[in-house]
Amino acid sequence: MEKALTLRHNGIELAATLHYPHGCENDSKKQAIIICHGFVGSRIGVDRLFVKTARALAAAGSYVIRFDYGGCGESSGDYGALGFEEMINQTRTVIDYIASMEMVDLGRIVLLGHSLGGAAALLTAVRDKRVKRLILWSPVGYPFNDIIHIVGRKKYDEAVTKGSTDYLGYTLQPVFFESLMQHQPFQAASKFTGDVLLVHGTSDDCIPVDYSFLYQKVFWTRSEGLCDKEILFQGTHTYSSREQQNEAIEITSKWLGNLDQRQKQWLDWSI
Repeated sequence: MEKALTLRHNGIELAATLHYPHGCENDSKKQAIIICHGFVGSRIGVDRLFVKTARALAAAGSYVIRFDYGGCGESSGDYGALGFEEMINQTRTVIDYIASMEMVDLGRIVLLGHSLGGAAALLTAVRDKRVKRLILWSPVGYPFNDIIHIVGRKKYDEAVTKGSTDYLGYTLQPVFFESLMQHQPFQAASKFTGDVLLVHGTSDDCIPVDYSFLYQKVFWTRSEGLCDKEILFQGTHTYSSREQQNEAIEITSKWLGNLDQRQKQWLDWSI
């Protein structure tokens, strides 16, 4: 079952879709997964990636919520005037909603972020201790440099000199770019104490696959929390083939299932 939602955040209406887990008729509390889309994206995803992901993870037994950041998809607001900090704050509003649900297991709240949404998910998880697990698909590592690489230096210069620039119909203002400069995900990564999965494609021409190798090295410096990495051969930035999509989703679902199994075995042993 799926339900359309409108979540309110500082005067902005965030459009969202909640997917209910299969087999939710029993009384056990379920894992909850929040999908964070990337730069000028939406909760649908390229080639319906996030729709397929949410349905697959719900079929595996989790609540899944995917939402549009302000000014994207069906949400209200002006994306190019809000900035990266606002993406973090909006993500926390979605966590507030999911954590308020009676049947959600508060020990298994997961953020799944893609591209710029990966950086937003990471920085949200560092600040919000309710996030216990983190899945980063093709994550941005240097927000300012990476987004400039995508939109082009001329667009950035135009925003600075003229007050705004148009990119794919989005009006990006200087405040948007300035907000990207203020965050360094690689530096923040070591502060997240939960478990992490990295997924990246070797043919990603937007965000280098090397970022995920570097992220893993940083996560490995922590005293707690595991970090696994899966590299998809010839995988593109948006996993734009059925095979790539299925592989990313299957890797993610199996990883989460293995974490649950490890947790159950630990509890059985400790008892």
